[in-house]
Order: sequence, then structure tokens, then C-alpha cells
Amino acid sequence: MVSTFHGLETAKRGMTAQQLALYTTGHNIANANTPGYTRQRVSFSTAEPFPGAGLNRPQIPGQLGTGVQPGTIERIREEFLDLQYRSENTKLGYYSSLSSALAKMEDIMNEPSDSGLQNIMSKFWSSLQNLADHPENLGTRQVVASQGQMVAETFNYYYNSLESIRKDLGNEIDKTVKNINSIVSQIDELNKQIASVEPHGMLPNDLYDKRDQLVDQLSSLVGVKVTAVKPNQYGQPLPTAIGLYEIEIIQKDGSSLSLLSVDNTTGASTPNELSITIENDAIESVQVEGVSLNNLTGKLQGLIESYGYHDENGDVKGHYPEMMEKLNKLAYAFASEFNHIHQQGYGLDKTDPAGEFFDLGDNTGSGYDETINYAQIIKVRDEIIKDPSNIAAAKKPGENSGDNNNAFELADLKSKDFSDYSVPLPDDMSGTFDFYYAAMIGDLGVAAQSANTNLDNVQVLVDSVEYNRQSVSGVSLDEEMTNMITFQHAYNASARMITVIDEMLDKIINGMGIVGR
Repeated sequence: MVSTFHGLETAKRGMTAQQLALYTTGHNIANANTPGYTRQRVSFSTAEPFPGAGLNRPQIPGQLGTGVQPGTIERIREEFLDLQYRSENTKLGYYSSLSSALAKMEDIMNEPSDSGLQNIMSKFWSSLQNLADHPENLGTRQVVASQGQMVAETFNYYYNSLESIRKDLGNEIDKTVKNINSIVSQIDELNKQIASVEPHGMLPNDLYDKRDQLVDQLSSLVGVKVTAVKPNQYGQPLPTAIGLYEIEIIQKDGSSLSLLSVDNTTGASTPNELSITIENDAIESVQVEGVSLNNLTGKLQGLIESYGYHDENGDVKGHYPEMMEKLNKLAYAFASEFNHIHQQGYGLDKTDPAGEFFDLGDNTGSGYDETINYAQIIKVRDEIIKDPSNIAAAKKPGENSGDNNNAFELADLKSKDFSDYSVPLPDDMSGTFDFYYAAMIGDLGVAAQSANTNLDNVQVLVDSVEYNRQSVSGVSLDEEMTNMITFQHAYNASARMITVIDEMLDKIINGMGIVGR
């Protein structure tokens, strides 16, 4: 026999369930513009019907429904899209940092332009040609000295500017490492908060969102692998509970090291600190708890490749140190050979051989030294600036105002191949001055263009994945408003059902048993 009051409980459950759904809808609407928020929904299921199976069950036409049973409040999120987004976000972080560093280098080199080294050198070669045409003219000699100083100052500017940006990159690496460790510590703290909720059969959805948002941020800095762990001693979590996050840092070869480990038995999590070792102005190693990492991914790797690092042979590699080393080699080769030719000649009406034109420090004539920053220290000697008559245009001493043979040799240095230089040069130098410098700028342009192209391509993929992710997890106000109306009407209908049952009960209680009165 079905209870007379059966419908009241069914209607009450309906009101409770729709009310809970309305509150959840309100939460979604309130967080429509909250970064990292994932929309939530109440999972509904039918309540257990009456009567249950048994020999003593009431004999009624069939099982009678008892209403709705609200299950859990869960997030609408697609794990695969999270994995895809983090993978592409790692590439975005790498190419973004690399592209930015190379763009700054291009701004410094500034080629082709009126203020670039190429144009400055053209003016210098032209002044030497004028010197050969008018060796007796002090004004022409003064122009040579001034243009030579412009060449030296351009080398100085390039090197010092690159060095300044490189120091900024070093500071950025330090900040990035600290940021990585900070994010891992925050995820560890969220793990602890989640571990205080999940064992009691509840889902801390907002904590999940905060944790996933931190993982998204971390994925742009380094490649990460996330593993959800439910410890053995973890109370009674729901089947849909996510568990605690283990975080591993991924290398290009697929190997990994733990940044945040979780004990499978107790659930205790332990963050492992990432550290950077710098020696001789280059990254010596990246370590996690004393274990070295190689070939990382993400923003950190882009910064390392720009700043400079030691390879397996101990050599310094990287975009900035390599460009600075090429400038040093170019400045050394040019100035040393120019000095060598200059010293073979004589100044205007001078009887003693001329000295050096460029000052390269104390190691002049001792060969190329990798520890000396020639592009930073090159300058025109004071004797040349103060007295341009010391410029060796003549090949013979004495009364030689019209002797221009040495000036022609200095001007011919423009097209002289490095293999014909009289001074010893580094083995990897080939071609002429202009050819070597053009190759430097060309390599920079190719590297920058490649980074920009890859950045644009990855950005499209990241935007596409994020769009798909938001289409699943993001809050649509139109959809929420529709849900709100739907739940409101369902709530009102359940309330109306109670009114109807109340009228039925009123008839039974107050309208029955009064026949004949």
C-alpha cells in the first residue's frame, strides 16, 4: 500500500534538487569572468523506487518513482584538452622567449640602416679612398680618424648593448626559476587543502580550478607531466574525485624528474627545488635536488639558449654569447690587420715608422685571446686623434706629402680575404670583412624569422585548443540563463505539486466521514 503522504517527499526532493541546481547556476554566473574558472553542474539521478524487491512488498501495479536524487556538484572539464593545451603552451613559452630575445638583438644590430656597422664601415672605406687621393690634406686625414673612431664606437655600442641585454636575460632566468619553485609550492599547498576535503566524500571544485590554473602557468615555463594520485590511506573519496597532483619536469628526450612527489600510502607531498648553476657567465647546469637536467622545454629553455650555456665539451653556446664572440673576432681581425698595414707606413713628413691605428689593449700582436672582449675595448689611439698627420698614408719616410701607397693598401683591406691576412686569425673565419659581417646578420635574421614563424604557428594552435577548452569548460551566460529558467520552472512545478497534494490531504482529512451531518 502506498503511503498517503508519498507525493510530499517526491515533491520535496524535486524542490531541493532544483534549488541546488539554481544555486550552482548562480555560482557559474557570478564567476563568468573569473580566470581559470570551470563551470559546474549538479548531477541528477532518479531516487530509488518504491517498493524494493522482496516477498513482502506491497502488491501494486509496479515500482513507483520517488523523485530525483541530486548527486555531486562536478566540473565540466575535458582532461585531453588540458593535456593538449599544456603541451602547446610549453612550446609557446619557448618560442615566445626566444623570439623576444632575438628581436632585441635585431634592434641592437639594426641592419640595414644608416647607423649600422655596414654603413659606418662603408664611410670608413670611403674616407680611406679619399686619403689615397689627397694624402697631403689634413682635413681628409681628420675624417679618417673620425670615421675610424665611429667604427670603434659602433663595435663598443654593439657589444655593450648585447652584454646589457644578456644580463637582463640572466636576471629573467633567475626570476623564472624562482617562479617555478613558487608555483610548485602553491600546488603543494593546494594538494594539502584538497586532501582535507576529498576523503570526506566531497569535491573541492574551486580548489581544483586554482590548481589547474597554476599547472597551466607552470606549463609555459617548463614542460610538465601531471599525474593524479589517490593514496591508499585516503578515507572515502568519491569515484569522481581527482586526487593529488604529482608534477614532473619533462626534457626534450622524454625523461623526467619530480618537482612535486606524492606518497602513495599517506598522501604526503614533497616539493623538490629547481636550481641553476652559472659559471663564467653561462649556464653550467640546471638541477632538481642535485640531479642535472639537459635540453629542457618552455620559456626557461628559450632564455637559457639566448643567455648562453656550456655544452658537453665545455664550450659556451647560445645566441647572445655567439654573436658577441663573432663581434670580438671581427673587431680583432679587422683592427689587427689594419694595424699591421698601418705600421708598415709613415705619417705625413714623418721619418719614423707609424704606430698602431687602433688600440686593442695590452695583448696587441700576441694573437686572438678568447678571454678579451675586443669589440668592447677597441678604439682609435689618442696619437691619431690628436694629430691626424700620424696616419700612415705613405710607404716611404721623409718628404712624402704625395706618397699614398700605404693608404691604398689600407683601403684595399675592404676586399681582402681573411686567408690573406698577415696576422693569425681564429680558424673559423673565412671571406672578407663585409662577407663575414653579412653572414652574421643573415644568421641572426634566419634565426629570428624561424622563431617568429614558429611562434605564430604555435599561437594559432594554443588559441584553437583554448577555444575548444572554453567551449567545454567556460561559462556561457546564455546557457546559464536558460538553465536558470528551466530550474526555476521545475522548482515552481514541484512547489505546485505540494499544493496539489495538500489539497488532496485536506479533502481526506476535512471532507471525509461527514456524510449525513
